[in-house]
Amino acid sequence: MKGNVIGVTPLYCDEKKSVWMLPGYLDMLRAVGLVPVILPDIATEEELRRLDHFCDGYLFTGGHDVDPALYDAVPSPLCGSINHNRDQLEERLFRIALASDKPILGICRGIQLINVLLGGTLYQDLDSEHPSSVEHHMLPPYNRTVHRVTLESGILSSLIREWEFGVNSYHHQAICRLAPVLHTEAVSQDGLIEGVSCPDMRFLLAVQWHPELIYREDPRNFAIVKAFADAVRGI
Repeated sequence: MKGNVIGVTPLYCDEKKSVWMLPGYLDMLRAVGLVPVILPDIATEEELRRLDHFCDGYLFTGGHDVDPALYDAVPSPLCGSINHNRDQLEERLFRIALASDKPILGICRGIQLINVLLGGTLYQDLDSEHPSSVEHHMLPPYNRTVHRVTLESGILSSLIREWEFGVNSYHHQAICRLAPVLHTEAVSQDGLIEGVSCPDMRFLLAVQWHPELIYREDPRNFAIVKAFADAVRGI
């Protein structure tokens, strides 16, 4: 049904050499009436273009570190595992989504990848490159908040109608230099950009935290997912 199908970028298990998915991403989309479809990690550009005819929006999920080569950097010894298939898939997919102006939601790695593909850079390891007392790598349970973000004027502030709120946080990389076309939506207590949008697109919103793990408990995160669904449906 038009207005419902969301292409979801796959996770990849290095140990088992297999594609997999955390159910929270899919459950989150279904909770707002969307139909998630996990995309194949080996899809060619032509295959992605064919799939684009059936997808009404895209979710860029968390996972592996982004290859530093994508932002002309040398990998740090503290950079995590890189999956070249996934980097190539998501680079192709993002270009296609931009060209067709399909709504995009990015989570964790998703915000990092979007920033890089639009001309920004990343901290490869926060502990060594941006040390602070703010907890960015929380332990379970993940449906609780561990630090706060301050909202800038934009999509998030209009949705949430608050200027500060708590988020769950599980990442060791983050935006360093923001891509020129992106707008800052949220900033952590230690100055990291944790939410972005793109004014030039119909809908592009990406966050560094994990709405898929807390949307049931937190109406503010549910509002983020619902806004994505509304954009997909053209509401």
